[in-house]
Amino acid sequence: MSVAKKEYKRVTVKSLIEMKQNGEKISMLTSYDYSMAKIVDAANVDVILVGDSASNVIAGHETTLPITLDQMIYHASSVVRAAKRALVVVDIPFGSYQSDSKEALRSAIRIMKESGAHAVKVEGGSEIKESVKRIIGAGIPVMGHLGLTPQSIYKFGTYTVRAKEEQEAQKLKEDAKMLEKLGCFGIVLEKIPAKLAQEVAQSVSIPIIGIGAGNGVDGQVLVVHDLLGMTHEFNPRFLRRYMNLYEEMSNAISQYVGDVKSRDFPNEEEQY
Repeated sequence: MSVAKKEYKRVTVKSLIEMKQNGEKISMLTSYDYSMAKIVDAANVDVILVGDSASNVIAGHETTLPITLDQMIYHASSVVRAAKRALVVVDIPFGSYQSDSKEALRSAIRIMKESGAHAVKVEGGSEIKESVKRIIGAGIPVMGHLGLTPQSIYKFGTYTVRAKEEQEAQKLKEDAKMLEKLGCFGIVLEKIPAKLAQEVAQSVSIPIIGIGAGNGVDGQVLVVHDLLGMTHEFNPRFLRRYMNLYEEMSNAISQYVGDVKSRDFPNEEEQY
């Protein structure tokens, strides 16, 4: 039986849990600046993730590791100013929470105080238990991230599908339940078998958001630059491109260059 969709003027962590309970899928997209976040928010996306993927798509780094806490706060501040409806979740960057739970709390507090964000996201399971516990204990909402965790890419050595083997799959299931028990309001599962992701989603009461984790989870997240086709060299199986902005933008800019060179721009109507 279908449940009537509830309208949310402002999405909260409580809203996401209600969505799961009501069988309503959760939409989540990245944004890193005011202009993009304003468009994403107006389209009624439920969650905006200020991802450390900014390291890749904004700064051009090969991995997410180089981005700093100060840079994440800068991006998050820009997004928060634009978001009127969506819940804004911010990645705590690599090196700002893993080894020291006190440093983890300091990083989370800085993000919340200086950007105005609504929640933070961390990668890992039992390895970061104390950090998660301390952040949640301070009243800061935390979203987990399991499966392929890009901040650990040099440990994995590859971006291939994770948790295909029984031992890793079992640990992932245990970590998901641990994160729920600690008080996380949701978990991102990245690039794992769809059957495993569905099993995890059914085993916990908090929302499970997938990226390359099949359709049996509670919601989906994509990098907005990938969805819009602004990045054209990245083609994983899980990505659906809804536009080809790379081509459209390239054509528009080339036309502008041509118009300037030919003295067609500006014309009489475009002058004072």
